[in-house]
This record gives sequence, structure tokens and C-alpha cells, in this order.
Amino acid sequence: MTKHGTVRVEISGKRADVVLSRPEARNALNLQMCEDLVQAFAMIAANGDVALVVLRAEGKVFCAGADMKERDGRDEAWVMMRRRAAFRAYDAIAACAVPVIAQVQGPLVGSGGEMAMSADFIVASHAATFRFPEPQWGTVGATQRLQRVIGIARAKELLYTGRIMDADEAFCIGLVTRLVAPEALSGTVSEMADRILQAPTLAIRLTKHCVDAGGRTDLASGIAIELAAIDRLLTESDWRAGVARFGATVGRTAKGNPA
Repeated sequence: MTKHGTVRVEISGKRADVVLSRPEARNALNLQMCEDLVQAFAMIAANGDVALVVLRAEGKVFCAGADMKERDGRDEAWVMMRRRAAFRAYDAIAACAVPVIAQVQGPLVGSGGEMAMSADFIVASHAATFRFPEPQWGTVGATQRLQRVIGIARAKELLYTGRIMDADEAFCIGLVTRLVAPEALSGTVSEMADRILQAPTLAIRLTKHCVDAGGRTDLASGIAIELAAIDRLLTESDWRAGVARFGATVGRTAKGNPA
């Protein structure tokens, strides 16, 4: 375990857990947490053994949003610097080369949503709630990632009203990909992580790269990105062993045995 001030990193085998660790402040995002997140994901990037990250939080609240207390007495230049630091933290999560699962156990507000949406997908408990109240607070935020996940109209409605959205609605509109009972959250995420870690690491890394890069371009360019990834796999991996494993799995499934 490594402690980066407001963030704890736990590494077990190929899995790393990045844990928001300000429960006394409901894990509100402050400048130190922004910097600690960047440092944590830089450490993970330098660790060639890590193949998956779970982003989670201590306590009952995933993240109560930006820590507004730290802005008391600050000028406009400081506030802009602080906002840029937050975007660096979100980008550090999004740029992680291996899968990142956001495990959301409770309320999530503003900056907490930015962090969770920077992960590859969100697994949440029924106790989770989602709120993006930036315009209600007289500021601007969550205007880019949110619309890309749930669509422009839904993003506008949530941002304009600042209403609290429950976990069921978040699941229905695609913000959450798996929704489970609170007591099942940790186990569900662990099962998903174990299944992902069973796959060849390079294939998962390249799949993430292809989906992310392809989503920023047209179909023809996306196919070119995928073909380049396939070429790399054929060059750098034991692809024949993968074909054999797939054939064995199909055979077991055809016979009625669990894959």
C-alpha cells in the first residue's frame, strides 16, 4: 500500500486500487487530491505488472464534488489554476493504458462525476446518487464528459436543473453499466476485475486503445487503428495460444459446460 496524501494505492497482483481517502470531507476534491491522483496514476503507469485499476472511495460518499472551502480568500488566478489541476487529474485517469473501473458506493457530485466518467465504466450500488450542479453554484463544469456518456439533451437537463438522479435512472441512461445491491458492490467489481485479468494483458490494452482512439475519429480511420493493433498482436504476442484457448472454451460451451 502507498499513501499519496489524500489518495491511497493498493496493489495486489495485477490489480491496483486507487482509493479516495478524505472521508472526513466526504472525499471532496481539493488541490492536493488533484495532485495525488496524478501522482498515483503515474506510479501505476510505471508499474508494468498492473493490468487493471479500480477507482473507489472510503466512507459512504464517493465524492461530494469540489472542496469549496479551499477557495476562501483566493483570487481568480488561483481558481483557474485549481480548475486546471482538476482537469489534469481527470486526464490522468482517462489516459491510463489499462482498464479502470469506477466503483461508486454512494453520492457522487460534480467533480466526483468527472472522475468516475474518466474511468472506462461505472459500477454502482443502489445507494449511489448522481448530481451535476455546477451552474446552480454559479460556475461551469461537467459539460464535456457528461454529454459524451449520456447525450447532449440529457446532459443539459441535469446540468441546468442540478437535480439529484438516483442509481436506477443513471443505469437506464447508460451512465452506470452495472447496478447492484450495496452489499454486493465490492464482490461484483472483484468478479469483473478477475474476468478481465484472465484475458491476455496486451489484447486488453490494445482493445482499450482502439475503442478510445476510434471514438475520436471516423470509421475508416478507426478500422486502420484496429488493423495496426492486430498487426502488433501478431508480432508481439502468442496469438496461436489465444486461438487454442478460444477453441477450447467454445468446445466446453457447446457441451453444456460452463465456459
